[in-house]
Amino acid sequence: MAIRILLILVTSYILGSIPFGLILVKLSTGKDLRQIESGRTGGTNAGRAAGFWIGFLTAFFDGLKAALTVWIARALTPNLIWMEVFAPLVAVIGHNYSVFLMERSTEGTFRLRGGAGGAPFVGGAFGIWPPSLAILVPIGALILYFVGYASVTTMSTALITTIVFTVRTLWFDAPWQYIAYGILGEMLLIWALRPNIHRLLSGNERLVGRRAKQLRQTPTSSSHSSSSSVSSSS
Repeated sequence: MAIRILLILVTSYILGSIPFGLILVKLSTGKDLRQIESGRTGGTNAGRAAGFWIGFLTAFFDGLKAALTVWIARALTPNLIWMEVFAPLVAVIGHNYSVFLMERSTEGTFRLRGGAGGAPFVGGAFGIWPPSLAILVPIGALILYFVGYASVTTMSTALITTIVFTVRTLWFDAPWQYIAYGILGEMLLIWALRPNIHRLLSGNERLVGRRAKQLRQTPTSSSHSSSSSVSSSS
């Protein structure tokens, strides 16, 4: 059993470490995603670098790799609910700190790069309970649309997951360990998004979607109004 557990954890980390965003952007544009915008390899930055569909495919495959770890855990350790929790969490860690993206800093130290963990976290929730996807994706899309911050959306998915799994435990006799997936996942996401949280608090976080378009249009509208005022006065 110990060997199976170790195999699951190692496999989960390796699967999580696969940088699909880096691969897809490289194949579609020839660019190195690590050198673009935030430098992260998740779906949000891949979409910035190569368009919506590359971002979508990146998020899809990042989610799938975490879901796969849950299914592997169920197959190899069917009586250990905790492995269904730890396997996708380890995949999130692999995604955020990929062994395939090790690089040397200017100080001579080594660091592991990756994404923020949002898509693999959702994929892990899907692997645990597939209907969760029908809850997380629409609510996440609404949050992104109205709030406009990808980082807030990412952190919200873990909170929503925790609520969903808590409801299932209290009213539908689902394993209580699944609640821990949401709580521990939230901690991992918050840790990975520390720079974003700092920018949110300082008011410098990047907006996306509808709110970003509104922000881009505002100066144009203002300058147009100013020009009209000048023309009228002259």
